Amino acid sequence: MADIRFDGKVAIVTGAGGGLGRQHALELARRGAKVVVNDLGGSVDGSGGGSDAANKVVEEIKAFGGEAIANGSSVTDDAGVARMVKDAMDAWGRIDILVANAGILRDKTFAKMEIADFQVVVDVHLMGTVKPAKAVWEIMRGQNYGRIVVTTSSTGLYGNFGQANYGAAKLGLVGFMNTLKLEGQKNNIHVNAISPVAATRMTENLMPPQVLEQLKPEYVTPGVVFLCSEEAPTGVILTAGAGAFAVSRIVETEGVYLGHEATVEKVRDAWAQITDPAGQQAYATGGEQTAKFFRKMQGG
Repeated sequence: MADIRFDGKVAIVTGAGGGLGRQHALELARRGAKVVVNDLGGSVDGSGGGSDAANKVVEEIKAFGGEAIANGSSVTDDAGVARMVKDAMDAWGRIDILVANAGILRDKTFAKMEIADFQVVVDVHLMGTVKPAKAVWEIMRGQNYGRIVVTTSSTGLYGNFGQANYGAAKLGLVGFMNTLKLEGQKNNIHVNAISPVAATRMTENLMPPQVLEQLKPEYVTPGVVFLCSEEAPTGVILTAGAGAFAVSRIVETEGVYLGHEATVEKVRDAWAQITDPAGQQAYATGGEQTAKFFRKMQGG
């Protein structure tokens, strides 16, 4: 089969000054995409800022003959996001790909976490994906083509001690993707999520060096770039790390119909059947899940 190429395509990669975002931007550019390298240049907790990191990645791309421009906007700033999109449109006249990768951490147990720490993490991860996606949405609809990759996390999917803010934002992105995949379908806009495990500034203090060596960001990037391609699926959560790839799904058990006269005690007594994994399935839409309830009500 032919190599996957992005000639003539334009990509925006947020948080691309280092780590995962840098690798995504470099690989897209190597395969022919013109890339907006967005990075605020702040620290892991979101403080500070500058364009040096984004400029360095642009220099790397230009060094191997690629095309790229740097953008230092914050993904939480409406004017900055608008400027990022304008930069892309002014330079190349279209936007085909958005990889929403920007993020920060403010890890604390929920008991010690200030609401401000919760809010800023949700703002960067969730709204910092929503705002760029909204800014490119009509452009992609007008083109009848678009690929959006949001960045979720195992913390959002499964939980992690000390990351209530991060987990809430990351699972929120799955809900966001699940609706956009439906709304974008008729205009050939595919929306997927990557759940990476990688050695970056955000994980360097969480694992020993020998483990981090096996978790280089470049081992995640092939999955992300595939989700940016014309062959990409839509509505998929792809987990990736150390060169291993799998799909994560939200499933629902077959359950049991207790009728409109259900009581608390009947739910308790049927708990084993309610939680039985036999016959569980993943639904593509909320409507499919609602249809299941009606079938059960009718004895199906």
